[in-house]
Amino acid sequence: MHAQGNTAGHARDQATAFSHQDHPGYEAQDRPAYEGQEHAGYDGRDHGGYDGRDHGPYEGQERAGYDGQERAGYDGQQDHAAYDAPEHAAYENRDTGGYDDRAGYEPTLPDQPSPALRLAGRDDPPTIELGPPLPLPDPAAPTYPYPAPGPGEPPGPVYVVGDVHGYLEELRAALHGQGLIDADGHWSAGRARIWFLGDFTDRGPDGIGVIDLVMQLAAEAAAAGGYCRALMGNHELLFLGAAKYGDEPVQSTAGTASFLAAWRLNGGQQNDLDRLEAHHISWLSRLPAIALEDDHLLLHSDTTAYLEYGESIPDVNDAVHGLLSDGSVDEWWDCFRRFTKRFAFRGDAGPTAVHELLDTYGGSRIVHGHSPIPYLTGAVHADDGQPPHIPGPYVYADDLAVAMDGGVTMEGRLLVARLPVN
Repeated sequence: MHAQGNTAGHARDQATAFSHQDHPGYEAQDRPAYEGQEHAGYDGRDHGGYDGRDHGPYEGQERAGYDGQERAGYDGQQDHAAYDAPEHAAYENRDTGGYDDRAGYEPTLPDQPSPALRLAGRDDPPTIELGPPLPLPDPAAPTYPYPAPGPGEPPGPVYVVGDVHGYLEELRAALHGQGLIDADGHWSAGRARIWFLGDFTDRGPDGIGVIDLVMQLAAEAAAAGGYCRALMGNHELLFLGAAKYGDEPVQSTAGTASFLAAWRLNGGQQNDLDRLEAHHISWLSRLPAIALEDDHLLLHSDTTAYLEYGESIPDVNDAVHGLLSDGSVDEWWDCFRRFTKRFAFRGDAGPTAVHELLDTYGGSRIVHGHSPIPYLTGAVHADDGQPPHIPGPYVYADDLAVAMDGGVTMEGRLLVARLPVN
């Protein structure tokens, strides 16, 4: 299946979307690697086999599952170490199944003082005169998060971008391939709208470069009548926590940990922390956690944990922003842990979980990042030892969910797709 990538008068072929019906050998319910996950006993959240507790400092699920589980690899099986390696104690120049050999990869550097940890001591910028208050808007008038179209002019097309994880050059190539930026890396998409689904940093070589590019495109898009925004991913929470709290202890059920230790063990690059500045922190801290665009509910994580922060999109975003502004280190840690959960939309109970979010927040389909498509499809280990084949976005959960993390950190693809994906 193909989604068309048209921007500002250009027609381009989109990455092929595929579904579990198209993937040979995919068995959503009974693959051995998936046992103990969300399929059995679904209770309206994404626990099914995961008890919602953080078993250690690494992405909230460190002992018996995926994404930071230092003991038994993905889903408790050691043969998935190739992707688990960035998430657990085997990371950092240990046996990672070939991950450290990826071209351009730089291992985490030893502990070094970071200027980002001293940002709190800087003087505040001078106060800007705000002027008289603006008139209240007409509540009956339509609103746009970008310049309103002229008479009869529709908004531009919507694009979504999956997890980037510091792979700046791959991001530039993917955006240029869709005609969204020019050869020099500047906005060329006119009134198009782009949503980044989060996870800009960690694992790859240039997370700060990725953030700088997205901030640049946001300004250029607005000037052109378009729109470029981003969601907050769990790695944004982890990165901000490492910068703010460093080695300050946090309490988890598996013992005392810290944001800085968890960030390093989940692929944090010291070069990013050294280059983190106040304007990066301000921008990252204000990213929304959830959004609705053209009837698509946009999330970073494939989890129902958003329901624990509010019954509307503004409520969720206000709760997360309030926590980042005034919350304690343990409240930050708990938020990070919740948004690290995954796989809620997979298996027999998946459509029920999707409907629970759509019925609460609106929209007819969820689009998310966070969980790499090779793990959703079961294609993480190719028989010939080659990198996983990712033809495009992955449509699943009775066509109610679209996964956009193409697994760039495991030699997959960095996906950019125009909505709707068919």
